[in-house]
Amino acid sequence: MPHYGDMQNAIYNAGLSGIQPDYPVDFATLEARAEKALSPSMRNYIQGGCGDEHTQDRNADAFHNWGMVPRMLVDCTQRDLSIDLFGMRLPSPVFMAPIGVNGEATQDRKGDLAAARASAETGVPFCASTLSNTPLEEVARAAGDTPGLFQLYTPKNEDLTQSLISRAQKAGYRALIITLDTWVTGWRPRDLNTANFPQLRGKVLENYFSDPVFRGLLERPPEEDLPAAVAKWAATFGKVLTWDDIARFREMTDMPIVLKGICHGEDARKAADHGVDAIYCSNHGGRQANGGIAAIDMLPAVVEGAGQTPVLFDSGIRSGSDVIKAIALGATAVGIGRPYTYGLAVGGTAGAAHVLRSILAEADLLMAVNGYPDLDAVREAGAYRMPPLTLP
Repeated sequence: MPHYGDMQNAIYNAGLSGIQPDYPVDFATLEARAEKALSPSMRNYIQGGCGDEHTQDRNADAFHNWGMVPRMLVDCTQRDLSIDLFGMRLPSPVFMAPIGVNGEATQDRKGDLAAARASAETGVPFCASTLSNTPLEEVARAAGDTPGLFQLYTPKNEDLTQSLISRAQKAGYRALIITLDTWVTGWRPRDLNTANFPQLRGKVLENYFSDPVFRGLLERPPEEDLPAAVAKWAATFGKVLTWDDIARFREMTDMPIVLKGICHGEDARKAADHGVDAIYCSNHGGRQANGGIAAIDMLPAVVEGAGQTPVLFDSGIRSGSDVIKAIALGATAVGIGRPYTYGLAVGGTAGAAHVLRSILAEADLLMAVNGYPDLDAVREAGAYRMPPLTLP
């Protein structure tokens, strides 16, 4: 089994020859590097959140309110970070969360392919977004043997929905992640102040422009009349979903179905009762609604409501210790978002892979030092609000 923490030995040994890492291993330095690499409009779009960004900031800060208690005299010379999910045995609980502007994060505007190649290099599954600069089929091929997931923004047009889902299944994606909280865009001042919305400028729409159903809705193809194609996309995007839609999705695909955006324990219970294959606790990184509770603080209630249904999690993950805390609170798998996109900005595939390896290395070493040989031990140890009134 891989020992991700060996990465630090490689860095220190290279340092003896005067070689330093090409990319940062911490989030703060990574973000500062990415700010210089991104255009002002893309920097605002990727960094920005909803309203005054309080919820976005709380997503990350709230991890500091949770602590873990180390256990000593446990042999952790071997650590096992692997998980079972959707019938797959994965080497770690980490996956790459869907980011709709990955394509614009690299200089060549092929960031979706770069992210997929980073997935292939690291074995970390990539969740490809409906919003992409590269058709989903090409992205799946770029990920090689590493399994991928497909995230759906459900169109109003049911034939287009079926087409996107069928394409994803045929391309080999291993689960369908349905985003629930983005049928309309939240109030994002950074983008509003510059009147910038990338999709309305024709960016990250290749999954639509390459789709035969979408093209059939147009009088002329996108390459001949981009404004009309963008207008059709805007009119088609964003179906309002209800619980009644779950059965219809089940009719459309054999892929496992995951509901993304569940933050309330009762909603998690309803999702489990509807037979979904996993529940995805996320508040969209604070980009869709301000004034909410940090996602990590909502995770325990979602896990309780989900029962035996696996729970995926993202929002605010910045480090390997954040990953382990989310696992301790009951998550089955943990999504990395902005960090790997910043990696794309500073170094394309190599940058994103470095970020993923750094997060995994920190998670692995935390488990080693704290006396957690596997993820079951992490969950047994749990995480506690700090400062703890009594030690467990």
